[in-house]
Amino acid sequence: MQIPFTKAHGARNDFLLTWAADAPERDRVAMARAICDRHTGVGADGWILVTPADGESDGAIDLYNSDGSTAELSGNGTRCAAAFLIRSGCEAEMVRIRTGAGLKRLRLLKRDGLAFEFEMEMGVPEIRATRFDLPLSTGARDVTLVWVGNPQCAVPVDDFDFDWRSMGAEIEQHSHFPNRTNVSFVKTAGEHSIEVRFYERGAGETMSSGTGSTGAVAAAMVRGLATPPIEVRTPAGPLHARMKGNVVLLTGPADIVAEGLFLL
Repeated sequence: MQIPFTKAHGARNDFLLTWAADAPERDRVAMARAICDRHTGVGADGWILVTPADGESDGAIDLYNSDGSTAELSGNGTRCAAAFLIRSGCEAEMVRIRTGAGLKRLRLLKRDGLAFEFEMEMGVPEIRATRFDLPLSTGARDVTLVWVGNPQCAVPVDDFDFDWRSMGAEIEQHSHFPNRTNVSFVKTAGEHSIEVRFYERGAGETMSSGTGSTGAVAAAMVRGLATPPIEVRTPAGPLHARMKGNVVLLTGPADIVAEGLFLL
C-alpha cells in the first residue's frame, strides 16, 4: 500500500499532509502511528488528512497525533495545511480551513518558494481556571486551564532547570483531564515576551506549538505575566501574538520540506 505525503513544519513542529482521498479509510489510527514513527516511518508529530474546498472553506483537515489519537486543532499544523493548499493551487490570500475546532482563517503575509508566513486567527481563548492547584507526585502546582479549541494547561515557572518533560507527561494524563491535555511551561521574559516549553497531548515534547502558544499567551495575560503584543519564544524560534478584540492572532512560519510515498 502506498500513501502519498507532503512533509511540512511550522517552527519545527512537523506534519505529514495527505489528501484524504489518497488515504485508505480502514484503520487510520494504525496508519498514523506507522507513518509518523521516526524510526520505521517517515517521522512527524502528526498526520493531517486534507479535504478539498467545499464552497465555505478552501479545505478541511483531520489531524492525527503521532500516537494515533485525534486532535481538534493544531495551530502549526493548520499553517502547514494552508501552505499545502496554496501549493496545490489555492490562490486566496486569506485561506479558510475547516478544523475540528471550527473554521479558521489564515492571512498569507509572505512567501519565498516553499517557505510561507501566515497570521492565523486562533479564536477567543476561554479561561476555565485562572489559578488551579493541580495535585502531582511532586506536590501541587499552581496552573491555569485554558480552552483554545483544544485543552491547555499552562504551568508558570521561574526557569526550566527541572524535569519538566516528566511533569508534562504526568499532567497530560492526569485524572483531572479525562481526555488528556496539552501542557505548556511558561516563563515571563519581559513585558511583551514569554519563554515556553511544550508537552503535547499525543505527541510528547514538541519544539513549538501554535495552540500551546495561544494558551500560554492567554495564561500570561490573565496572570499579569505579559501584555500584548507578545513574543512567544519557543525552542524553534519566536511566534508572535497580538489581540484583535478578544481574538488571538498568531503569526508564524510554515515550510514545505519534502514529499514522497510511504510504503505501508
